[in-house]
Formats: sequence, C-alpha cells, structure tokens
Amino acid sequence: MISVLVVDDQVLVRAGLAALIRAAPGFEVVGEAVDGEEAVELAVRLRPRVVLMDIRMPGVDGTEATARILARCRPSPPRVLVLTTFDLDEYIYAALRAGASGFLLKETEPERLLAAIRTVAEDDTLLAPAVTRRLVEAFVPPARPGRALPALSPLTARETEILRLVGTGRSNAAIAAALVVSEATVKTHLTRLMSKLDLSSRAQVVVTAYETGLITPGRREA
Repeated sequence: MISVLVVDDQVLVRAGLAALIRAAPGFEVVGEAVDGEEAVELAVRLRPRVVLMDIRMPGVDGTEATARILARCRPSPPRVLVLTTFDLDEYIYAALRAGASGFLLKETEPERLLAAIRTVAEDDTLLAPAVTRRLVEAFVPPARPGRALPALSPLTARETEILRLVGTGRSNAAIAAALVVSEATVKTHLTRLMSKLDLSSRAQVVVTAYETGLITPGRREA
C-alpha cells in the first residue's frame, strides 16, 4: 500500500486528488494539507511514502516545504511529486533543486497521475533525463571558476565521474557500460556520492553537476 499526503491550498483540487487516490487500489491517503507549513507537520508525523505537492501556495510554498520535509524526515524521507499549472518554469527548477523527485501538470490524466505516484514510490526517476537536463540548463546559474573543486572535494575520482555521467542524463545501465562495471557498482557509488553531498534525488544530482561547473550548459558532453 502506497501512503500519500496530498498538499494543495485549493479545497476542491485537494479533495478531488484525495478522492481519486483513495479510489485506486494499492493507495491510501494518510493526510491532506492546506499549505506548505501544514504539509511539513503532517509529513513528519505521518511519514507518507509520497507527498503530492502543490508548488504555488501562499506562505510556505511547495519548494520550501519540499526542502523542509526532506531535511526533517531523515533517514528515510518521502518522495515528493510536484504538481503545477505551469510547464518548465523556475518554480519547477527550484523544486527539483530542493529534492523533488519529479513534476506533473495539474491537467494530467488520472491514470498517469497514479502511475507517477507509483513510479516515485518505487524510487524510480519520473522525469526523462532529457527533460531534466533541458530544465536545468534553462535556469542553472553559471558556475564560478574554481567552484567545483571545493564543492566536490568529499567525492572520490570515480564518484565524481559518475556524478558527471548522471548529469549528462545517462542511466545506470549506460554508465555501467561506459565504465565497464556492473550496474550494482554504479548504484553503490551513486548512493555514496548522494550521501556525501546531502542529495535526495537523481534530479538533485543533475542540478549539482551543473551548479558546480562539472557540466557546462549547452555543451555536448562525451
């Protein structure tokens, strides 16, 4: 059973999402929050597997709420799936940077929404690598010269290389093939580098690869 916390400041939207999820087999709605502040409180207390998060709310918005939830629900934080009415804007980039596992438009069909919740609940990435990279390149600020070295100093050379390859949008299987190692080895290195850099999602890994200057926006990486 996948436990879900629904967060939206519009009562009709929130009620509709909750009703849809409750009616689907294999899901349960453990709580509903009217804003980001309540979302944090309920996430800490109820420990849902997935938080369905509205991004634009008064007060504590979805981005800030995502960051607080992931920080306060360690060591096993929920997966945050952002809902928005706007495609590929700076709010979504900020949410991914904060650790959200993906985003969907509010006009998404019910079947796709449920599939997305199931996907992130199983620790799979929701966004296609090309979409993540396109979004990050649109909003990432230019890295300052010399910034990458201190930021990535906790990583081994192999972990740094895997960070770069994840940033290019490659899957674990593609990385394993490029480095001539097993997928399990890639996953182990990825888990370790995420722990060292305090990252919660693969999207955050991509953002970090760009923000540290390991990858240059607009440049085709080998």
